[in-house]
Amino acid sequence: MAETSATSETTETTGGAPLLRTPLFERHVEAGAKLASFGGWEMPIEYTGGGVLAEHKAVREAVGVFDVSHLGKARVAGPGAAAFVNAALTNDLGRISPGRAQYTLCCDESGGVVDDLIAYLYGDEDVFLVPNAANTAEVVRRLAAAAPPGLTVTNLHDAYGVLAVQGPRAPEVLVALGLPAEGDYMSFRDAEWKGRPVVVCRSGYTGERGYELLPRWGDAVELWDALLAVASGLGGRACGLGARDTLRTEMGYPLHGQDLSLSISPVRARAGWAVGWGKEAFWGREALLAERAAGATRLLWGLKATDRGIPRPHMHVLDAAGTDVGEVTSGTFSPTLRVGIGLALLDRSVSEGDEVGVDVRGRRSTMTVVRPPFVPSSPK
Repeated sequence: MAETSATSETTETTGGAPLLRTPLFERHVEAGAKLASFGGWEMPIEYTGGGVLAEHKAVREAVGVFDVSHLGKARVAGPGAAAFVNAALTNDLGRISPGRAQYTLCCDESGGVVDDLIAYLYGDEDVFLVPNAANTAEVVRRLAAAAPPGLTVTNLHDAYGVLAVQGPRAPEVLVALGLPAEGDYMSFRDAEWKGRPVVVCRSGYTGERGYELLPRWGDAVELWDALLAVASGLGGRACGLGARDTLRTEMGYPLHGQDLSLSISPVRARAGWAVGWGKEAFWGREALLAERAAGATRLLWGLKATDRGIPRPHMHVLDAAGTDVGEVTSGTFSPTLRVGIGLALLDRSVSEGDEVGVDVRGRRSTMTVVRPPFVPSSPK
């Protein structure tokens, strides 16, 4: 069965649909954040006094603190919970031990991606999941519908906040607050801050050394204040989803709904490394095995502009003869490289190093096909 909660504070959009707010909404308003709808939540895109470029730079050179409490949280618990999740999601939980987290995918029968998420393995009877904000209810619904008797699938979307601390000085921030900063990449542990529980995971979405902290929903504001108080003294700052997007694009990390979707499979998105191909069962297995054997008609590549053009989603990619050979899925201006970069689904006829054109509002921009990341990641 699935248990759900719906106590998050909401506001109304101009169209009348409710937008959810994280516990830090008032902090964002006080900081002069530019707010926008993202995955059904009213989230900070950037803050006054810096903007995306300054926030991006802070993460690459010092430390940035993000409110990503809009991300979902769910728990699968009971006898055989880990085995059940392993038979549903693509990656192989058998590859990791308790205390480790794993990137994985929830696919449908066609092999399309319902969502990409992080699975925290507590043990055979307890798996904690962090899906994307807009997809949490659907992931929980699918798991709950398939769960055998004795297993509970609980939607905990607003039971926990999520604060991401990212950048080369991120460990200093955690140490200053008495939180554990050691541990291997994708390891996690239950810790305490001022006697309050907080999960600390060595993970992130920026390519820098970082952590994702999961305090209780009601403790998120005080922890946010404490993190920023330390980070500001280290050259750090609060960062919004604008910088999160430029950072992840420089690393070539996919965004669900753009680079992964029900129509963009793990095979097409080059996310086969997150599929346990040898497992006996996972959702979409037969379709994905068939696609891998046949070869995807298009694959995800990186694009790096050689002129002033900036690729944006849905722009057409053209070969030298002007033939349409693909479509941009993500694109932005890279603050680190100072050029336009993007991800694109391209025909199999296109290869690394090829020069292609992107139709940027009627003007052909020249770009080179590359293999991400665009910026080397820092040691994990």
